[in-house]
Amino acid sequence: MERLKKTGLKKSFFILTFLCVITALFLLGIVWILCNNIRERYPSGGIAILSDGTVIPLPKPTASQQYILTALNLIQILSCIIFPVGGFMISAALFYHIKLKQPISVLQNGITRIQNNDLNFSLPVLSDDELGHLCTAFEIMRKELLKSNRLLWIQAEERKRLNAAFSHDLRNPITVLKGTIKLLKQGINEKQTIDRLETYTLRIEQYIEAMSSVQKLELLPVQPKELSAAVLQNELQETIKLLAPLKIVSLLVSFEKSVWIDHGIFLTVAENLIGNAARFADKQLSVQVTLQDDSLILKVSDDGSGYSFSLIENGPKPFQTADSHSTHFGMGLYSSQLLCTKHGGTLLLENNAAGGASATAVFHFLEKP
Repeated sequence: MERLKKTGLKKSFFILTFLCVITALFLLGIVWILCNNIRERYPSGGIAILSDGTVIPLPKPTASQQYILTALNLIQILSCIIFPVGGFMISAALFYHIKLKQPISVLQNGITRIQNNDLNFSLPVLSDDELGHLCTAFEIMRKELLKSNRLLWIQAEERKRLNAAFSHDLRNPITVLKGTIKLLKQGINEKQTIDRLETYTLRIEQYIEAMSSVQKLELLPVQPKELSAAVLQNELQETIKLLAPLKIVSLLVSFEKSVWIDHGIFLTVAENLIGNAARFADKQLSVQVTLQDDSLILKVSDDGSGYSFSLIENGPKPFQTADSHSTHFGMGLYSSQLLCTKHGGTLLLENNAAGGASATAVFHFLEKP
């Protein structure tokens, strides 16, 4: 039985059919032999011709004996039909119960639970045949659906937090603008009032641009291509020259082979992390690019004051920055985290034991199209 579960459907059906048909023919032979043995016990009538040419009439069967002989003939004829057909039917029933019943039941149960939006289950692998492989593929599909649903839920929660942060941070500028408008209506037209109006109007505009940039990042497609280590190193050197010209920067790319990642996403994250480190570094910062299993690791460290406890504990959030007058609104780390997640990786923030902060961006290698 266990060997049949590991055998393919076609081979299993052939084996069961062959065994059932052979058994049916064996039983048919036994029935014919028994019927012939019983028939020999009764007279059959007719004549017997001896060697000398004498003709002797044989005794005829009685009415009851003739009934039995007719019944035996009928049994032999019916057994030629019943046993082969029955063998095929039994083989089909065994094939269904051994090979089809459990996998079909498991798949139907899985489909029902998915239709009810329940993905917290797993499909057991019952056999090593085609249906077993189908159950395995179904289980992979369920895991991918669960992963997609969790990602959508996380994105929805991030959208809620983003909207809440945006609404909260807009309250102060709007309050200031309302107060400024009241002063203008009262005829208080001082230069300080006009400057405040201009400043907070510009700040609201920057808030809107920040929100728009996040929405564009969420819709950004991931388009991987092959990049050599030399290209990545040259581009990082150019980025460091532009964003940290007055800092002492060490750059290390510890591999030589090509990688398969999204060029634009990598550069955007690198620019965000290097620019952020350059703003808070005292004198120097370091950039390291390494390979680990199936991921590309970009680590940017600085010798500044380090990240706040809430930033390390809760991760980067939109419109969260230590400088209330900053034009970045904390969106650099948040957008980097968003892009790393789109690339199958993550963003890790930590403070160094010797002082300063480190941001590690993980990019999971994508399959070639």
